[in-house]
Amino acid sequence: MQKVTLNNGIEMPILGFGVYQIEDENQCEQTVYDALKAGYRLIDTAAAYMNEESVGRAIKRSDVPREELFITTKLWVQDAGYESTKKAFEKSLERLQLDYLDLYLIHRPFGDVYGSWRAMEELYREGKIKAIGVSNFEMDRLVDLMVHNEVIPAVNQIETHPFCQQIESAKYMKEHNIQIESWGPLAEGKNNIFQNEVLVAIGEKYNKSVAQVILRWLTQRGVVAIPKSVRKERIIENFNIFDFELSKEDLERITAIDKKQSLYPTKRDPEEAKRYANIKFDI
Repeated sequence: MQKVTLNNGIEMPILGFGVYQIEDENQCEQTVYDALKAGYRLIDTAAAYMNEESVGRAIKRSDVPREELFITTKLWVQDAGYESTKKAFEKSLERLQLDYLDLYLIHRPFGDVYGSWRAMEELYREGKIKAIGVSNFEMDRLVDLMVHNEVIPAVNQIETHPFCQQIESAKYMKEHNIQIESWGPLAEGKNNIFQNEVLVAIGEKYNKSVAQVILRWLTQRGVVAIPKSVRKERIIENFNIFDFELSKEDLERITAIDKKQSLYPTKRDPEEAKRYANIKFDI
């Protein structure tokens, strides 16, 4: 497995497995188990996904040595703040049945982000987290966090796929040694991505699926990707992307289909901010 080196020297697999919207406990456990058996070592979950316990059971059942794994979870908005972050972190560890996390992210840039970051910095220094970062932070919010705190985020997990390529954001993060990680790498199937003429043609050229083309495109850009599937054959297929390399011409063809906009409501929409402030989970 190819890896990227984060700004604190920790290595992170460039391809992982995400579990967003896998809410059925048994299904989530089985898919994570299948992913680990297929060779994935990066597993990405979140308190708000309500499936950390399932992920923990799959990890334990897999018998993969802990030191080979890279486990990520996230702090939800309702737990933002110094004291509540520490409590939420311990709950996540307990649900995952782990002694430490490899990566802990602030899930959304709302609430007392700075209180949360101070707590995460302490947990990081204590060795309970190998690396800390953020998710869904626009560049202005990311810079604001950077300049007012000692520990620079190691990762920013943001929407990144062929229709929202984040080229400028990726360039900026690279300049500041912050790893870009893609959520929704397959755009959740939106905009008929699996029937896109450019991606289909490139897939036929390499005898690969559209999903494999997209994931290879991301990893060749140095973007960490965390595709999700509940089908074992797709889980295995998505993992098998390192036996080919896209040409410069094909990379440029994919660049040309960038719509340079999100497929989801923007984080800067005040109504969205209000909505996230009111979303509560039993976590």
